[in-house]
Amino acid sequence: MQIKLLVDGGSMKPGPALSQKLGPAGIPINKVIEKINEETKNFKGMKVPVELEVNTKTKTFEIQIFSPPVSELLKKEIGATKGSGAHKKQQIGNISIEQVISVAKTKMPNLLCRSLKTATSTVAGTCASLGILIENKSAIEVVHEINQGKYDKEIKEEKTNTEPEKRERLDKHFKDVKKAQDILLAQEKAAQDAKEVKEVKK
Repeated sequence: MQIKLLVDGGSMKPGPALSQKLGPAGIPINKVIEKINEETKNFKGMKVPVELEVNTKTKTFEIQIFSPPVSELLKKEIGATKGSGAHKKQQIGNISIEQVISVAKTKMPNLLCRSLKTATSTVAGTCASLGILIENKSAIEVVHEINQGKYDKEIKEEKTNTEPEKRERLDKHFKDVKKAQDILLAQEKAAQDAKEVKEVKK
């Protein structure tokens, strides 16, 4: 019997759905949860796909852990709980090409990509839909740069560590971007509120 789950990394809790499936099979649910939490502890704060293979005859089970979705790994990189609801005008973070390569390496087995360069380009594309800048630029721009070979050296060397000075520059740039975004959002809200007041008065 195969059971597919999406669990909270390192903190899965017992639930009725799992109890109903494992109870009749005579599999101790606490042991299953304990093992899953142990094997997903490095993915705390993220949703992790898990496959549970249960042998009802021998009352044994095997667990297969898959790495979290690209979006979850990217959100962890910037410390965000969710993506931007309006990625074209609201950015939620600014990451380095090294961070993109790191996520690409983690997800490479699941991405059906033939090379790390293709995987890096795919991950950069996900940054665009989440509203994450890469190297102070729009993710779409960086996707083109990756495909044109601008980051071939970093990808070939599989660089995954961001230098502290570079991290500082990226954070400073994002601080400025966020400040500008907040002003724009406040202006839009004020304009919307004024419009609603005008409508009410009509």
